Amino acid sequence: MSALNFHIRSKVPLFLGGSYSLPRCHPLHFSPSASELLRSRRLGEHIPLSFAICLSDLQLVRSERGDITQKGYEKKRSKLIGAYFPQTQGMDPAMGQERRTPVTPSSSSRYNRRRSSGSRDERYRSDVHTEAVQAALAKHKERKMAVPMPSKRRSLVVQTSMDAYTPPGDEEVGTPSSREGSIVMEHWISRAIQGTSSTTTTSSTASSSSSSTRSGGSGAAGGRLADVLNHSAPPDVTSYTNNTSNTSATDGIQVERAPGPGSAALRQTPKYGNAELMETGDGVPVSSRVSAKIQQLVNTLKRPKRPPLREFFVDDFEELLEVQQPDPNLPKAEGAQMVTMCGEQLGVVTNWPPSLEAALQRWGTISPKAPCLTIMDTNGKPLYVLTYGKLWSRSVKVAYNLLHKLGTKQEPLVRPGDRVALVFPNNDPGAFMTAFYGCLLAEVVPVPIEVPLTRKDAGSQQIGFLLGSCGVTVALTSDACHKGLPKSPTGEIPQFKGWPKVLWFVTESKHLSKPPRDWFPQIKDANQDTAYIEYKTCKDGGVLGVTVTRVAMLTHCQALTQSCSYTEAETIVNVLDFKKDVGLWHAILTSVMNMMHVISIPYALMKVNPLSWIQKVCQYKARVACVKSRDMHWALVAHRDQRDVNLSSLRMLVVADGSNPWSISSCDAFLNVFQTKGLKPEVICPCASSTEALTVAIRRPLEEGSTPPNRGVLSMQGLSHGVIRVDSEEKLSVLTLQDVGSVMPGGMMCVVKLEGVPQLCKTDEIGEVCVCTVATGSSYYGLAGMTKNTFEVFPVSNNGTPVSECPFTRTGLLGFIGPAGLIFVAGKMDGLMVVGGRRHNADDIVATALAVEPMKFVYRGRIAVFSITVLHDERIVVVAEQRPDSTEEDSFQWMSRVLQAIDSIHQVGVYCLALVPSNTLPKTPLGGIHLSETKQLFLEGALHPCNVLMCPHTCVTNLPKPRQKQPEIGPASVMVGNLVSGKRIAQASGRDLGQIEDNDQARKFLFLSEVLQWRAQSTPEHVLYTLLNSRGTIASSLTCVQLHKRAEKIAAVLAERGHLQDGDHVALVYPPGMDLIAAFYGCLYAGCVPITVRPPHPQNISTTLPTVKMIVEVSRSVCVMTSQVISKLLRSKEASAAVDVRTWPPVIDTDDLPKKKPPLLYKPSDPDTLAYLDFSVSTTGMLAGVKMSHTATSAFCRSIKLQCELYPSREVAICLDPYCGLGFVLWCLCSVYSGHQSILIPPSELEANPALWLSAVSQYKVRDTFCSYSVMELCTKGLGLQTDSLKARGLDLSRVRTCVVVAEERPRIALTQSFSKLFKDLGLHPRAVSTSFGCRVNLAICLQGTSGPDPTTVFVDMRALRHDRIILYQCGSNLSLLYSFDEQILPGVRIIIANPETKGPMGESHLGEIWVHSSHNASGYFTVYGDEMLQSDHFSSRLSFGDTQTVWARTGYLGFLRRTELTDASGERHDALYVVGALEEAMELRGMRYHPIDIETSVIRTHKSITECAVFTWTNLLVVVVELDGSEQEALDLVPLVTNVVLEEHYLIVGVVVVVDIGVIPINSRGEKQRMHLRDGFLADQLDPIYVAYNM
Repeated sequence: MSALNFHIRSKVPLFLGGSYSLPRCHPLHFSPSASELLRSRRLGEHIPLSFAICLSDLQLVRSERGDITQKGYEKKRSKLIGAYFPQTQGMDPAMGQERRTPVTPSSSSRYNRRRSSGSRDERYRSDVHTEAVQAALAKHKERKMAVPMPSKRRSLVVQTSMDAYTPPGDEEVGTPSSREGSIVMEHWISRAIQGTSSTTTTSSTASSSSSSTRSGGSGAAGGRLADVLNHSAPPDVTSYTNNTSNTSATDGIQVERAPGPGSAALRQTPKYGNAELMETGDGVPVSSRVSAKIQQLVNTLKRPKRPPLREFFVDDFEELLEVQQPDPNLPKAEGAQMVTMCGEQLGVVTNWPPSLEAALQRWGTISPKAPCLTIMDTNGKPLYVLTYGKLWSRSVKVAYNLLHKLGTKQEPLVRPGDRVALVFPNNDPGAFMTAFYGCLLAEVVPVPIEVPLTRKDAGSQQIGFLLGSCGVTVALTSDACHKGLPKSPTGEIPQFKGWPKVLWFVTESKHLSKPPRDWFPQIKDANQDTAYIEYKTCKDGGVLGVTVTRVAMLTHCQALTQSCSYTEAETIVNVLDFKKDVGLWHAILTSVMNMMHVISIPYALMKVNPLSWIQKVCQYKARVACVKSRDMHWALVAHRDQRDVNLSSLRMLVVADGSNPWSISSCDAFLNVFQTKGLKPEVICPCASSTEALTVAIRRPLEEGSTPPNRGVLSMQGLSHGVIRVDSEEKLSVLTLQDVGSVMPGGMMCVVKLEGVPQLCKTDEIGEVCVCTVATGSSYYGLAGMTKNTFEVFPVSNNGTPVSECPFTRTGLLGFIGPAGLIFVAGKMDGLMVVGGRRHNADDIVATALAVEPMKFVYRGRIAVFSITVLHDERIVVVAEQRPDSTEEDSFQWMSRVLQAIDSIHQVGVYCLALVPSNTLPKTPLGGIHLSETKQLFLEGALHPCNVLMCPHTCVTNLPKPRQKQPEIGPASVMVGNLVSGKRIAQASGRDLGQIEDNDQARKFLFLSEVLQWRAQSTPEHVLYTLLNSRGTIASSLTCVQLHKRAEKIAAVLAERGHLQDGDHVALVYPPGMDLIAAFYGCLYAGCVPITVRPPHPQNISTTLPTVKMIVEVSRSVCVMTSQVISKLLRSKEASAAVDVRTWPPVIDTDDLPKKKPPLLYKPSDPDTLAYLDFSVSTTGMLAGVKMSHTATSAFCRSIKLQCELYPSREVAICLDPYCGLGFVLWCLCSVYSGHQSILIPPSELEANPALWLSAVSQYKVRDTFCSYSVMELCTKGLGLQTDSLKARGLDLSRVRTCVVVAEERPRIALTQSFSKLFKDLGLHPRAVSTSFGCRVNLAICLQGTSGPDPTTVFVDMRALRHDRIILYQCGSNLSLLYSFDEQILPGVRIIIANPETKGPMGESHLGEIWVHSSHNASGYFTVYGDEMLQSDHFSSRLSFGDTQTVWARTGYLGFLRRTELTDASGERHDALYVVGALEEAMELRGMRYHPIDIETSVIRTHKSITECAVFTWTNLLVVVVELDGSEQEALDLVPLVTNVVLEEHYLIVGVVVVVDIGVIPINSRGEKQRMHLRDGFLADQLDPIYVAYNM
């Protein structure tokens, strides 16, 4: 074995290698409170032992299992203390506890030892490991890392952060040993473990509390913001001042004013709620705690982290990926190939029975009085003794009734070979044993399962699937259990979730018929028939049934008898679950074969008295005990200095989970304490087992004086690479293993590689242990494929030859065979997590987490570790139950330390660490954590944690390389490249306006004002406008002549009251309606330039009025025209609080107009002069005003008239805001030009009546209608469940020819498709629904016409899109996006796709910027001091090659053109334009271009409670804001889900996740998200978020 690079030592000292050392004199383990009370008693007074026991047990229940709440614990503790320590009269009990006697150094040391040993979970305890963790944390302490703490709303916070801190008490004074001292002081040091972070987090938490509770603060802001959204008012996003002496503005993108000479540079920032003074912009500091935390996060992420893995996963873009280079320095296996190990021959003993049934018959007839099983009650007293005679007779009775009393004689319900369920509680082994042997005698196959306590037990559904696949129709149970099952009101047992319909059969003798005298069960020799099926829960939560044949069962009992040297009438104490695994094999099967006496200790008794099994060993002088390391640990915690404890009778202590590397600590600690009580070192016998291979190995009891067993101290670093190495460099990062004995008698064993073909490992390599013996399971019931991979494995040597003709069975255990054929197990396949090519065991991670002091914030026994797959690799998730009394600060500090410890010890990052409230993790029947169910809840977002810390930045190291920008190639090369590849230049155009022949009478007029005058003369009574109210009735209407006359009166008012001159600007501040239209034409009649402005909302003046003021100032309006109500509002007290009302220009209300006409109507001299200004707030929060000339306005109206075929006989329904863009043109201009009737529906009226728009469309038999996305969304959500009632009311949409959504963004395909499907039953044709596309430079580029081709859709590769490429799919996939083309290009419009940087034309199906050339382009931005460069770049651009003469306007939107197979009206193939998104909204991250809508769509899909989402960047961090529709407790569930989906689908790491209430994300009147405004609100801490998570 020289090749085996493995460190074997003889019995190591108890303070090394994971062993645990306790003081030689081990005093009573009291809780600290008990110890204090006992010390404060008068000297010499007797302390009742029962009191100390009760207090200790209570402490155990609280610290270990979390089965009692903090309140319950305090109540019970007070009751106990009150009984033994009567309160002194007039003395406050709290004071009594505070007043302590001074503690001497020696007593302090002793007290500290007691407390630490009583509060640690010895199952995972290793002094070496604890030292390693402390050393690792000390390094981090030196680095003083600042970790930003998450922000929580007050309602989510359990306790304020620093209140619970108290300085160390007097008992800490003294001179304990250096190790103990470091542990004791660890808690107090923890406040400074992060260096400066504790002060930062404390202050930020304090400011969080104050800001969230200040009057009129964030909460008020949230409410006001909801009002904004409800009334579709645009939020204020641009800075302005009230200083009118120095008017200035930017180029229409952002507005700013310089202070006047000598005046202070005072900036008044518009408030988002109660905003503080704030600046935004790249690199500009923001005065708020949120941005301070983000800066803290950025600083933290700047620290050097582990180098990323060299292998990047394939991203379909080979040039971006680095070629994988294997690291030559990784440890590799160097030993020789191992050989199979054989166990000793299975001895042929003459008196071994031929089957277990035969054994039962023998003992039941020749020794009927011999005790078989003694059952204890919860008080530790014998409940009853089952003798072998009773077991035999009762089993025969069960067998007879199963075969003859169920069903009919002709059709029995149960036949030999059928499967039946055994449902027995853990406190009734007698009934289970009787039923089990009854099934064996009847040749029926028992399937033991757990008792379902509720219909929704963790894992119960999977158990049901197993029963269903096994064909189980009968369930055997006890009388008590049957009564305790959940019942329906009729008294019937309901069908459990996932279960088949079963007949419940009670096995108590009083319910059974006595078999006839002549009936006896047929006793056969053991054969290949299935004896029983044992269930196994897989890593993924699925449940498999492992079938064990009768011969395997008997052989296994024989092998155990030989290994354990069992003899007749031996007494065995069993603490294990008798229904499966080691408990079943020893206490139910092998015990009967050898006529042994089993003392069964129920789990309920262990919870009450953890020392009960030791007491029973003493009482019955038991020779063998079967326990788990947990039971040894509990005995240690509850151990009392009793003289009657004597364990000298024990010759074997079987440790069922001895193969767990961390059980060695419990074994050593137990031996150390109980060696003085007669426990011999050689008695402890760890064993390794698995459901598939039964007992894999068990250490045999050694003879006294023989050499103690060997141990291996291995490097965790080596183990993670699958090799066995003595720890040399990292002295502290070790794993100590104990052997589990040698190969079982009659068996062969080998170790095979984990991946690929089952090839033998090398001697210094870790692999999966495989065994070849009769005594294993034979199959997974009903799963032939999985059976072959597990139970029929043929290991091969290096040259590919099989090592044996017999099949081997995989055990699921990871390990190796050491010197002298001893077997060492390092973990289980189920606990294996492969992260970045390295293997980590879940138990090892748990042990490291438990070694982090102080541990008083979480329950020790309630930590779950599992992995989830995110972005092509496994990620580690740690979930722990938090104590109710721990503070936010405490918990967060502990979480930070755990992350640091795991990173240092295992060199692996934890992806997510979550703390959940106590007693909320799903439990297994025996009280452990149900791991797969916990994982499922985590992935579904149903875990409801109270603290979450995500660390994707530190542990996701396999992201594709950031994209490197390639040097641009010349224009000529691009042209040649397109020609060579056969691609045409991406350009398209609508119909030529000049060539269209029609009888358009309005064409002869150059100005809209002339068209109105002509219509007033030619068709005076023709109705142009009809306005509807919320009830659907006509509020008002305007004919041609009425509009003309009102416009004349307004023109007269402007001349008379306003003294306005030609070209003066007038702001029109009206609600949607007739006044706005009349005022617009009145301005044209007076020669003024109108600017339509949305009025402020009366309930939301502070937010909406500053925008109005800003537009009035920026547009240089010399007067404001409005209604009387709004006029009063502009000068109200509320208004003066928001803006300086003294600086308003003259305000004219037009409610009472004079009767007189103007002397002369104005006629412009030049059609290229300004007709009106169009101001709009973009989605990025910029205010931009564009100039529209008379020529452009007329051309625009003509283009729309031709495209939509609008004539005076037509009616068009318009549900849009009339203040900017195409909405304004359709509302105010088109009816006058085309003469059709416009039915006007203000979108705000839909809040009171969501069906108003569709009802109007149906009532007026409208063929063409226009709406916004917000209107469509309101109808989809508000009318989704009312389609049947609307249909019954006669609502009919079958006449609708075009339903156009007006927007300046990428089409929302999901919304339009939902709308189409929803209202299909009302006659709406899916083809009718379409979208328009416009932007600031051209208000409508595309609009679906009446005779155009149907819209087409394509699927675009999302990954290619990030690299500005277009790859099309035939159908959808996970990585594709659905695009619909933006309908037909308007007549008179030409578009081309150009490179936004080089300005060269792009080829077809290439992504570029959409450029437009049209007679109705805007003529430029309206600016105070014009930025000529921006003006010429946006409105007068020319291509760098190709057609360099045409003047184009740049839309600022990315898109691509693709020629389709469809034909347009002219008979030519149709060119479809696909809009991808705005350039100014796109985010440049990792060298790639991301569009927010793509990320938001992914996020909204992740959880049903996410109603809306918005993303933005801040200092290169991606911030995701989600609106939560649910309880605040669900907020933290969203953090991992959001992080996962963005990583998976977009290869981006989310920096900050913000969870807010519904309605917080601001939406403008067009239904577009105002992301930059949201960013400003977040950075100024005005969102009142429910939770803010800063991902590390």
